Amino acid sequence: MSSDDAQKSNLLIQWLLETETFEDFLTTLVDAARERSGAEGVGLTLEGDGRPMTVVSSGTVAPKLDEKQYGLDDGPCLRSLRSGEEILVDDLLTETRWGDYPGYAVACGIRSSLSLPIAPHSHTAAALNLYAAPPASFAGQDLAPLRSLAAEATGGIALARRITEAQEFADQMRTAMASRSVIDQALGVIMGQRRCTAEEAFSILRSASQHKNVKLRDLCADLITNLTGKPPTEGRFTPRA
Repeated sequence: MSSDDAQKSNLLIQWLLETETFEDFLTTLVDAARERSGAEGVGLTLEGDGRPMTVVSSGTVAPKLDEKQYGLDDGPCLRSLRSGEEILVDDLLTETRWGDYPGYAVACGIRSSLSLPIAPHSHTAAALNLYAAPPASFAGQDLAPLRSLAAEATGGIALARRITEAQEFADQMRTAMASRSVIDQALGVIMGQRRCTAEEAFSILRSASQHKNVKLRDLCADLITNLTGKPPTEGRFTPRA
């Protein structure tokens, strides 16, 4: 094993030891990808119940752009997840693929993107999706560190799969998706009530969570329940056979 490979392995082990849940591990991954790339947003797409979902993200733009692609059932993140190939888009302003998605991305302030496959051609296949404001943002970068992150995620998912029972693994994935879904619903409520942006709404919820010393997911669930009289609808995950 080379010194570089050893460092990658040590980083993976460090992340797994320092995070309490699989969702925390994935969150650490997307935060690291955003820091290393300078991207405006990073999301991680997994497919469950026959449909894709962004289970963790960093920055507010990634979930919006991911969801637009899910609605079309096509786009760079889904191409990467399903094909196992790296998808680089230098300029969405001149992109002709994927229907009205490129125009939507440009309207959101994003001109370039990079999608990296994770655990390709397996039942835990995923994609790491990075979105940047300048055109050709990733074309001029050394992509080796980002590819290493995707490889580390592949190893992390594989290791988590080996050291946990199948149901435990599914439960952690389900929890990650449920948390994302509940938080997104609460963000929508705050945005409607305060007429603010998603980033401002998230800041409000995070401050309330810290002030009350309550987990963000639990705070959001209580908000939805108190407003509607019913618990929030939660996303679900079912591993592919």
